[in-house]
This record gives sequence, structure tokens and C-alpha cells, in this order.
Amino acid sequence: MLKGIDPLLSPDLLRLLAEMGHDDALVLADANFIALRLGAGTPVLRLPGVGLVRALQAVTSLLPLAEDIPHPVAYMQVGGTEPPYRSALQREAVALLAGLGLDSGQAEGVERFAFYERARKAYAIVVTGELQPWGNFILRKGVICASLRP
Repeated sequence: MLKGIDPLLSPDLLRLLAEMGHDDALVLADANFIALRLGAGTPVLRLPGVGLVRALQAVTSLLPLAEDIPHPVAYMQVGGTEPPYRSALQREAVALLAGLGLDSGQAEGVERFAFYERARKAYAIVVTGELQPWGNFILRKGVICASLRP
């Protein structure tokens, strides 16, 4: 155990988050996500029994979100709906991110198969125990800047 680090973040997940570079993407997926097929050759970690929002809370406690792109967060659009529709789970996740300074419009709904294409390019996939369908998010890593001193 380490002080100040969410205990949900396993050593493997901590290492993965630290290894990611600016603009790398991390998929937080529900339990039904086709992670092994989409993530061939990509690290796939599991957080069984952990809901998506709880996993999102833990990951974003350390992972800075990109500020240099319009949509640092993407979520899988619920089938048969059009943006700006969000499921209750998606609204809860976006509300959590809003508490971190993310504007609601910076979370982008992405059609299922387009989401899969983005997931194929992700740095890693974390499969949660979330049972709510369409509970899939992609987070783009930002940077931590030190102040410049003359």
C-alpha cells in the first residue's frame, strides 16, 4: 500500500498509467467489451467486480486528461440513439469528470464500430466488472507541466 494512491490501482495498472505518454489512449471498458479481440498485442488489465464509475474515479485520480484536443474523453454511443443522448451510467461518468474540470461537451459520443476502431489504437484496455451495457470510455492522457522559471 502507498499513501495517497487509490487502493483500486494495482501495481500493474500504476505501471501502465506511468508508462503512457502524452496523447496515449486508455480504454475503460465494461465486462462485455471485446477487449482481447480488439486489443491484440495491447496490454489488457482486469478490474473484476469494479464498476465503471469507480474505476474512472481511481484512474483519473492520477491520469491527467489532455487539454490540447477538443474531446479528451469518448464514450460508446448507445445503439439506436443520437448524440447528445447519454445513458444514466454515461451521465454519471461525465458528471464525475466535470468535477475534475472537464466540460460536458468535451466528452464525445462515438458510434459503436467507430469506437472499436479507436480502441484498437489504444495504449491499453482496462476491463471493469461493469454490467451496464455501453459502459465504455476512452481517455486521452495529457501532460503535467512544471512552471517555467526565467
